[in-house]
Amino acid sequence: MSLTGTPFFMATIVLAVVALLLPLALWSRVRGPALLRGATRLLMLGFAQVTALLVVFVGVNNSNGLYGSWDDLLGTGEHVRAAEDLGRDGMGGTRFADLPASKQAFKPADDPNIGPGVLVTEFTGQVSGAGGEVFVWLPPQYHDPAYRKTRFPVVELLPGYPGASRAWFTSLRVQEQLKPMMERGEVAPFIMVAPRTTLLQGMDTGCANVPGKVNADSWISVDVRKAVMDSFRASQRPDGWAVAGYSAGGHCAAKLAIAHPDRYRAGVSLSGYNDPAAEKASITAFDPELRRANNPLAILESAPRAPHTSLYVSGAKGDGLEAGLALRAAAKGPTHVAVVEVMGPHDTEGWKRQVPDVFRWLTSKLSVEGAPRMTAAAR
Repeated sequence: MSLTGTPFFMATIVLAVVALLLPLALWSRVRGPALLRGATRLLMLGFAQVTALLVVFVGVNNSNGLYGSWDDLLGTGEHVRAAEDLGRDGMGGTRFADLPASKQAFKPADDPNIGPGVLVTEFTGQVSGAGGEVFVWLPPQYHDPAYRKTRFPVVELLPGYPGASRAWFTSLRVQEQLKPMMERGEVAPFIMVAPRTTLLQGMDTGCANVPGKVNADSWISVDVRKAVMDSFRASQRPDGWAVAGYSAGGHCAAKLAIAHPDRYRAGVSLSGYNDPAAEKASITAFDPELRRANNPLAILESAPRAPHTSLYVSGAKGDGLEAGLALRAAAKGPTHVAVVEVMGPHDTEGWKRQVPDVFRWLTSKLSVEGAPRMTAAAR
């Protein structure tokens, strides 16, 4: 039974009701010595409390997309087969253009919480040695004959930590919000891609390459991009690609966009941070060299040339705003940083409300290759 499915959630509710009724029905019927009666009653009360907590956990998990499967929850999945030293560019000495084809077989996602139209595949990256599921949603224009020669812009969507790859679809409902906007021409017809980011048990990779441990950066910025380009009519140019995330995923998005302007023209960080140490489970937080190498502010400040990329950073005071202001202060053309102050808690409901504005901004930053003239307003 799926961890995130409605049947399991309903089963936990039924179990909690039974656990609540059990002591009411059996309290006076317990027999035996006083010590045994007391222990039995305590067990019944404890069982009721545990089942109530289980209902709360499952409900919160389904709402916020923390764990997408039993493997994620229990830490039993294996997502790193190799972690070679791939160098500063994360390519291991190979040019992107020279990589073998990586066309993947996508099928409809079987999670009812995702809704229709989302595809999924699972593979191991040829460069990174990391792997996992990748969800893809195609815009309504993708199958329109008028767009048969169009290469669509792509946005990679990253969750927080812990976070399930499907969370942008299940919790932020990004496809439901954007489909009518795309049909009306309010935003560009983006392909949306959500790759697995939880690659190590109990650890936040911070989308970093750490030789001998994980090549999370190369998995997202090389292998996933290559697979999408080879499997769909996706943009082949950096001005057709962006990366967006919230919380720990926002940190990742800012870092990837600044570190790889040859791969991404834009990045979106919702309630993110610059210093990896903001996430205690980060694999780069406690090594000074790795900590600096994966801090988007430090990368920006030390770049020999200002990266040709744009950032959209939103956050509340004490929750991402200061990180965005620091990036904006350090940015020099052609780097551009837009900072938006928001109110509210650090949760998916707040990030969900920002989706329309985020994608309007992305529409102004990315190009649509070969789009028919009728879509000029959507560009």
